[in-house]
Amino acid sequence: MAQNGTTENGVAEGISALPFPQPVKVQEIRHTKIFINNEWHTSSSGKTFPTFNPATGVKICDVEEADKEDVDRAVGAAKAAGQRGSPWRRMDTSSRGMLLHKLADLMERDRLLLATLETLDTGKPFLQSFFIDLDGSIKTLRYYAGWADKIHGKSLPVGEFNVFFSEQTPLTALHIGSLIKEAGFPPGVVNIVPGFGPTAGAAIASHMDINKVAFTGSTEVGQLIKEASAKSNLKRVTLELGGKNPCIVFADCDLQLAVEETQKGALYNQGQCCTAASRVFVEESIYEEFVRRSIENVKKIVIGDPLDPQTSHGPQIDRQHFDKIMDLIKSGKEEGARLEYGGAALGEKGLFIKPTIFSGVKDHMRIAKEEIFGPVQCIFSFKSPQEAIERANSSQYGLVSAVFTTSMDRALSVSAALETGTVWINCYNALHAQTPFGGYKMSGNGRELGEYALAEYSEVKAVTIKLSETL
Repeated sequence: MAQNGTTENGVAEGISALPFPQPVKVQEIRHTKIFINNEWHTSSSGKTFPTFNPATGVKICDVEEADKEDVDRAVGAAKAAGQRGSPWRRMDTSSRGMLLHKLADLMERDRLLLATLETLDTGKPFLQSFFIDLDGSIKTLRYYAGWADKIHGKSLPVGEFNVFFSEQTPLTALHIGSLIKEAGFPPGVVNIVPGFGPTAGAAIASHMDINKVAFTGSTEVGQLIKEASAKSNLKRVTLELGGKNPCIVFADCDLQLAVEETQKGALYNQGQCCTAASRVFVEESIYEEFVRRSIENVKKIVIGDPLDPQTSHGPQIDRQHFDKIMDLIKSGKEEGARLEYGGAALGEKGLFIKPTIFSGVKDHMRIAKEEIFGPVQCIFSFKSPQEAIERANSSQYGLVSAVFTTSMDRALSVSAALETGTVWINCYNALHAQTPFGGYKMSGNGRELGEYALAEYSEVKAVTIKLSETL
């Protein structure tokens, strides 16, 4: 594994001899301001907001809070960057691709620091931040860098971006702002505005000069963005929203593989993942054994300080979400599901919830219908493939699903019947930059990743020329 960069960016002497990467000791947070026109700004209102370490409850720092006026400034900068004659418009497409590669190089250089910031801010275990989040981000940049000079003849690519992100996790994106400037992107091409949904987010959704919004988050907020788009300039909107994702485990499957993959799918990032495997349907003949093995497997999870590379399970993101998860766990007990493991908070500090397994879950229960977004695995039983498919599809959501079987015929027929944008067969969370990702129904619309995503950021133009008939 390559280790590049300087000591302050997280490459300590001798680290290559260690069996896994180590987090950086962060002395201070360098970037806490709004990033517009390749410069750092305080908020127009003078407001800031705190961001906390969910593992300890300790405040990390204060971040500038953007609102409508700051969004207007960012949009103005993006419009100027896209004007004819600007450095960005004069730049050929190959050079744009090289800038994306340069940004990926800088993220590789600062990979340990970025993973440390992500873990401090979100509570995600460090190795997940390093090997999954950063790896995926870098590969995605390189993938689209390769596309930069291959979009021609059919469409006009959209080129300038304003980035708005949750107030809960601002630090990694702000550091990347510094890398965007270092990579050589012209001013205004990328602007980063940290803030809150009802202010900065609402200003973006209803802005008359923004032509495209891509949103990842709750279904409720996605509906508000669609409404704001309709009432403003009919901007294009792509949404990656909630999920209540089913796994169907057939009796002929590799049972241990199914146990491990469905549980990783349910508990990754403490269940705070739109793709969480929150409904696991298991064929009756193997149901009891599946539950037994799931209980044994969950005991291997290491709960603790997310900055410890040995930790595989950290805290929830904030107190409000922690309380929501605990309420849903309580409802599961009250409605008659069998609590097989966990179901309780851990420690007095931080927002840790023990990984939780329910068996005997019925379709009418809250934990079977609502997106928990927490470390809760719900295990159901089924008798026939048709029953499993009908129950899997009986949800307002349709993001992802999985099928576990050794029969390729069954795998293909069931995957064709499932109403989800992604189906994994004998695996889970197999996401790649080359593969389109998005949902059906209330899980959103449009696609991210792969070639299909390019259409979301392009407009088709027809130019017709009348030719003279003179030879």
